Amino acid sequence: MSTQLLLPNRYKKIGWIILVPSTILGLILAFNEFSYDWLHVRVFFIANDFRGDYNEYFGIRDTNITNTLIGAFFLIGAMLVSFTKEKNEDEFIAELRLTSLLWAVCVSYILLFIAFIFVYGNPFLDVMVYNMFTVLIIFISRFNYLLYKNSKIVSDEK
Repeated sequence: MSTQLLLPNRYKKIGWIILVPSTILGLILAFNEFSYDWLHVRVFFIANDFRGDYNEYFGIRDTNITNTLIGAFFLIGAMLVSFTKEKNEDEFIAELRLTSLLWAVCVSYILLFIAFIFVYGNPFLDVMVYNMFTVLIIFISRFNYLLYKNSKIVSDEK
């Protein structure tokens, strides 16, 4: 795997600083029964069905952007964590990165397939929203687990 597309290692720390709080806030929003109206502002939209009667295209409206900002920060943080070089980026790390990415895509689509079969109606929309994040979450988890596991093996051999 070519490392030309990977960011320098210094961005990984920034990614974790963004990812951890946005994950915590996202989980609070996802599993809390209360609606958070932290940031209510006027935004430009490309497509909107706010009234439910008809679709609107290209306009400005007032809306709550709390979920939007938390989701955007999560994606930025996860992308920075996922796609930055390790301090010692070598062929072994590149292979771990590639297999972890392949594994994450496969698991994500298996979960999506299961959702297609067993989830219907509005809950399916929730599944699709969460599915946007699963590839990055699974990749970060798997890649860091393999790095940790292999670092233990290397340290045991010394």
